[in-house]
Amino acid sequence: MAQNPEAETYSSIPLAQLAVAACKVHGISRVVISPGSRNAPLTLGFTNDPYFECFSIVDERVAAFFGLGMSQFDGVPTVLICTSGSAVLNYFPAVAEAYYSRIPLVVLSADRPSYKIDIADGQTIKQVGVFGDHVSFSAQCIEDCGPNSVNHQYFQEALSTAISAKRPVHLNLPFEEPLYQLVAAPSVNYSLANTPNEVAALQLPVDFLEDFDRAERIMIIAGVMPPESIPSEVLEKLLNDPRVLMLTETTSNLHHPKIVSGIDQLIAALDSEELEQLRPDLLISFGGMVVSKKIKALLRGHAPKWHWHVDPLEAYDTYFALKGHIQSRATHFINALPENQGSQNASYQKDWLAKRDSFRENHHRYLAAIPFSDLKAYGAVFDALPEGIIMQVANSAAIRYAQLFELLESVAVYCNRGTSGIDGSTSTAIGHAVSCEKPVLFVTGDLSFFYDSNALWNNYTPANFRIILINNSGGGIFRILPGDKSKDNFITYFETVHGLRAESLAQMYGWDYSSARTMTELQQNLGDGFWQGDRPAILEVFTPREDNDKLLLDYFAAVKSGSIKD
Repeated sequence: MAQNPEAETYSSIPLAQLAVAACKVHGISRVVISPGSRNAPLTLGFTNDPYFECFSIVDERVAAFFGLGMSQFDGVPTVLICTSGSAVLNYFPAVAEAYYSRIPLVVLSADRPSYKIDIADGQTIKQVGVFGDHVSFSAQCIEDCGPNSVNHQYFQEALSTAISAKRPVHLNLPFEEPLYQLVAAPSVNYSLANTPNEVAALQLPVDFLEDFDRAERIMIIAGVMPPESIPSEVLEKLLNDPRVLMLTETTSNLHHPKIVSGIDQLIAALDSEELEQLRPDLLISFGGMVVSKKIKALLRGHAPKWHWHVDPLEAYDTYFALKGHIQSRATHFINALPENQGSQNASYQKDWLAKRDSFRENHHRYLAAIPFSDLKAYGAVFDALPEGIIMQVANSAAIRYAQLFELLESVAVYCNRGTSGIDGSTSTAIGHAVSCEKPVLFVTGDLSFFYDSNALWNNYTPANFRIILINNSGGGIFRILPGDKSKDNFITYFETVHGLRAESLAQMYGWDYSSARTMTELQQNLGDGFWQGDRPAILEVFTPREDNDKLLLDYFAAVKSGSIKD
């Protein structure tokens, strides 16, 4: 009997069938595809199956960060599909970010068969193992997909690793022509192997318990964490110990009256005697990367007696004092801590919270007194945030300014701190916005925004997505760093001064656009109309290029002393 052409939805290539079947069995349904011919078997297989939600993004670098933003939102892997050749290389920045930020991505790169590699065939490079140590699993598939094919093992290990380890994996798939043929039924079956999933009760190491018991000053540092990682009642237990001083950042997404959320605000202007008083006996860290360079310098120069890192998978010796690794999630760890005994007279927490409160008051006085600038603009933006919004923040100056402000507890904050690069921040924010129902705001500087301007080239950006672009006409962060700012090579090769505006980009992609050059204009533009429009929108804030560094450097002295320089 003749086959119904309408039922021909499967690629005729068994390896492509296996890829589709494996992702389906593992519950991975999001797929970001960049157009190409060699990946046609994958594109046809995934897009013809209604189980999958597929997105078409032309620029592979954007596509990878777009997928990263979606997986950043919910921790579920996103599949990235590209053609052969240099296409897969464009994934590398996002793959590296995903590796260090613990975000699961499944890279399926199409390739030519091995006999066509390095014979001067077109669109062909050495794709096997291209990501090196920046993926948790990598394999070169073979064309044979019979029941005993090693490909089944590769997909099992790759997809299970992405799900459990929350990290990127890579499978390189060779396809021989013809690439576009379809069949009515698959010739490949895939089933999920049974794997044990037992979680043993946490037993804290004896030497850690000894350190915890004898420590008079305990500092907790929380790096990047998803919202609601630690319930409020668990934080309460930890912070009821007066020996405990907890330092967090906006990306920690933790809130409590006894937390110091502005690390640099607290420590930047401390003298040597105060730094010694802050030095902890015991340092406990959990979460991902930490933004503050100042806290790293402090603890490397004033090392704790003992440092323990809490993480299910691994421990970084960030402060050059690591004693041990407790393989646990932060909540389980805190619940396993012994009840505080005999330390109610400790003043470590109380003394530093008093300094925090004093510095916060001085912070508000300083902001009220200074002229319009980056610092003042960021303050106005953060003051205007609606309840419950998700805020993505670009790297470099933007995320550092964000550390100086108290944010609403209902505002969730995200930033690509794995590699801390400016590339891909806009793409990540848009991918995140596509996956969640809440409105998303992306706060960025100008270099990061223009670097990733291809992110706006897609058909998926939600109408409630917003960008606030602080444009100081260059890489203003370099003005804060050492170096002679008057030299031509500084302006050209470090600050990279430009005269670009976002208005033409907004017009090209059909976004709403507004701008501000004064505090009054900024506050007016941050009104309800900005948040309630029916198209994606950019608010571009122009700030003075040469004033921001001095105002920021003076800020740290002012929050400590309470005095303001003329």
